[in-house]
Amino acid sequence: MSTVELKVPDIGDFESVGVIEILVKVGDAIELEQSLITVESDKASMEIPSSVKGVISELRVKLGDRVKEGSVLAMVTLAASGESREMPASPGVAVAAPEVSAAITPAALQAAAGGAPLASALSPPVAASLAATVAPVAASPAHNPTQTPALLAQVPHASPSIRKFARELGVPLSEIKGSGPKGRITLDDVQAFSRSVMAGAIQTTAQAASGSARTSSGSGEALGLLPWPKVDFAKFGPVERKEMGRIKKISGANLHRNWVMIPHVTNHDDADITDLEAFRVLANKEHEKSGIKITMLAFLIKACVSALKKFPDFNASLDGEDLVYKQYYHIGFAADTPNGLMVPVIKDADKKGVLEISQEMSDLAKKAREGKLGPAQMSGACFTISSLGGIGGRYFTPIINAPEVAILGVCKSQMQPVWSGQAFEPRLILPLSLSWDHRVIDGAQAARFNAHLAQILGDFRRVLL
Repeated sequence: MSTVELKVPDIGDFESVGVIEILVKVGDAIELEQSLITVESDKASMEIPSSVKGVISELRVKLGDRVKEGSVLAMVTLAASGESREMPASPGVAVAAPEVSAAITPAALQAAAGGAPLASALSPPVAASLAATVAPVAASPAHNPTQTPALLAQVPHASPSIRKFARELGVPLSEIKGSGPKGRITLDDVQAFSRSVMAGAIQTTAQAASGSARTSSGSGEALGLLPWPKVDFAKFGPVERKEMGRIKKISGANLHRNWVMIPHVTNHDDADITDLEAFRVLANKEHEKSGIKITMLAFLIKACVSALKKFPDFNASLDGEDLVYKQYYHIGFAADTPNGLMVPVIKDADKKGVLEISQEMSDLAKKAREGKLGPAQMSGACFTISSLGGIGGRYFTPIINAPEVAILGVCKSQMQPVWSGQAFEPRLILPLSLSWDHRVIDGAQAARFNAHLAQILGDFRRVLL
């Protein structure tokens, strides 16, 4: 049986991310694609899956570590039928260390965290082996022996969503006593701590050091607004409390920031897609055997690329006082999933045809619904399209996905009577809603962008010009 290294895969544009949760332990049997650890950046949290099937023989990371692409997470002894996407470990890998790690039980770790010597919780042979392994490290001048017993206490026991929530409120998790299983910090713990600070009943360590009683509670007080109303809804009738999904919590915080910080303006317009829809239906019949279904969104992506080329300010991003103009055209599209809204990205849409875009959209949307989208597949977008065409509606104001400067919202197309100059004719009309960042784009540019987009959708031959 062979042993392989499990490494951190591509994590997108992040240089490094922090380990906030370890989901496996030494001795666990793991399956392909099983989540191993949870990491968190300043934008989101994500789970790192296993690329092999086997048994964890050694963990190479701990809570609080920072990892990057290529970092070794664990050593795995492959199952008899396991297949690896990793390179096998070198033959000289020692096997004694996993045995020592497997013998360190949760009780032993808790004893060490409580101040008791770790060796007292181990059997004599294992303790002797551990001492022999640790002694050279302890003798190193750079080693700080005071950090080892308190390692577990340094990282509060809380889920990624709770950490995110606490960070937004400015609540120090290290000062909260968890009421959940094994001292896990819950949402109620964070809210209760925040209310106590706001009421002046307690002070955080930072407040005590600075002598300031003012906190960043996330309730609106920091912006000079009235506190968020606290209501006991149960006194008015039956209620049911459910925790929000992780994706909604993460996206909600980003949307809140974008709505507050970006001066949104939305232009509404209509596009006549009668001829384009007829062509789409005909193309689907011709390619029926290929299994590829061409959607109107695929045409919209190509039309938006053409508009971005004509109006490069829409393909820019603010970086301080500079504008970064992108020479590539990556288009994001909002996908509705059971866990919340996700935005996969079609890379280099200018170099792909409508058929290729349709196939890629179908694949990415399926991965989004199954929760298998990687960070690289949701990053790098220049412009985003949010389509409600399959649901209904007329117009809406989509929120810009920073650091982009614009987003297009489309609703369900409807047949309407349109005056041709001689008579009213039934035409299929697609509502367009373009939200744009007024710091970068002005009203005239936005009106021209929408008009150009409507012209392309009305006569798709303009894409070739």
